[in-house]
Amino acid sequence: MIKISVVIPVFNEEKRLPKTFSALNALSRDPFFSGAEIIFVDDGSMDGTKKLIENFRSDINVKLVSCEKNRGKGFAVRRGMLEANNDYALFLDADMSTPLGELKKFAPFMEQGAHVIIGTRKAAGARILKHQPFLRQKMGEVYTALANLATGARVSDFTCGFKCFSMEAIHKIFPYARIDRWSYDAEILYLARLCNLKIHEVPVLWTNDEDSRVRLGKDALQSFTDLLKIRLNKYPGNKTA
Repeated sequence: MIKISVVIPVFNEEKRLPKTFSALNALSRDPFFSGAEIIFVDDGSMDGTKKLIENFRSDINVKLVSCEKNRGKGFAVRRGMLEANNDYALFLDADMSTPLGELKKFAPFMEQGAHVIIGTRKAAGARILKHQPFLRQKMGEVYTALANLATGARVSDFTCGFKCFSMEAIHKIFPYARIDRWSYDAEILYLARLCNLKIHEVPVLWTNDEDSRVRLGKDALQSFTDLLKIRLNKYPGNKTA
C-alpha cells in the first residue's frame, strides 16, 4: 500500500485549526490514509497555533516543525516536504479549501508511479462550491497565463494549493527551490519541467476561503516579480545556467 505524508503550512491559524483537526480525525479511520503522517510547519506564528498543534491527539502520526520567524509559505512548504518520509507527499492549505479526501483521486496516478500530481480548479470535472470574487478570479487568470509563459509548464491552475510529489520528485525539486513566498507554486512546477517530470492535473473540489490573507495589490505585484526571478535564477538543468 502506498503511504502518504501530508504537509500543512500554518501561520497564525488558531481559529482555523479546530476544523483542520476534525477533518484529520475523520480521515484517520479511512484505510486509504493508513500509515500516513501529518507534518505541520509552523511558520513563526505569534498566536496559539503552535500550542494547539502540540496538544493535538490523533490516530495519525503528527509531526510539528517550527520556524523561529516567519519566512513565507513557500519556505514552509519546502521545509515540510523535505521532512516527509513516505512514498508520496501532498501539501495543502490549513483551511482545506480542497478537502484532504480529494487525494483519493490521485491514487490511480500514484499506482502508475507518477511523480507530480496537482489539483486543478480549471479542468472539466472540477467543482467549485464557492467562487472567488470577480477581480481576484481575473487576476488569477492573468497570473496563470504569465506563469505558463515564464515556466513553460503548460498547466491550467498554478495556485490551487493541493499538490502531490513522489519522494524521487521531492529530492529532485525542493532542495533547489528558492522562492519563499507567493510564486513558490510556479517555481516548483518549473523545476519539475527542468527535471523532465511529467505534471498530471486532476480536477478537484474547491471552496473559496473568505478569510484569505492574499492582498490583491502588494502580493499580486510580488507574485509577478517572482515569476521574473524564476526565469533569471540559475537552477540545475536550466540551459541559461
